[in-house]
Amino acid sequence: MPKLQLPLALMLLASPLAAQAAHYRHHGTALLPDSVVTPGAVLTTDTARICHPGYARSVRHVSGRTKHQAYILYGATRAPSICCEVDHLISLELGGSNDIANLWPEPYQPTPGAYEKDKVENWLHIQVCAGRIPIEEAQREIAGDWSVVYERMDGEGR
Repeated sequence: MPKLQLPLALMLLASPLAAQAAHYRHHGTALLPDSVVTPGAVLTTDTARICHPGYARSVRHVSGRTKHQAYILYGATRAPSICCEVDHLISLELGGSNDIANLWPEPYQPTPGAYEKDKVENWLHIQVCAGRIPIEEAQREIAGDWSVVYERMDGEGR
């Protein structure tokens, strides 16, 4: 009997009913990830490490299979200029992890969208590396609601 449990579990995971487990949240026009399915995950809080040039590139290892899994979780489909790029909720530049709990298909539209979140990631990285914001605070802010940080930037880095 134990041999039958694994295939049954795999069939359930592959079923259309299990395909979309996550739902986008909204803040104004910004689409945010489901905080239960994509709470964010941290690889490091070592500021010296993340501020070292080339750090993010050195830890960026997300397989095509994992990206596909993120699309399935959200019921999203790639559509040029609209949806989506699989993005790290807590960016690698802020010590984020490649774990599925930190990945989501981030839409380009509506705005603010993926391109604006990239600006938030870069701005927070600069703030952390300049010692203006503790890394843990930047990680909490971007995971909680990155669009609030975008609004707060008020032209700085935009």
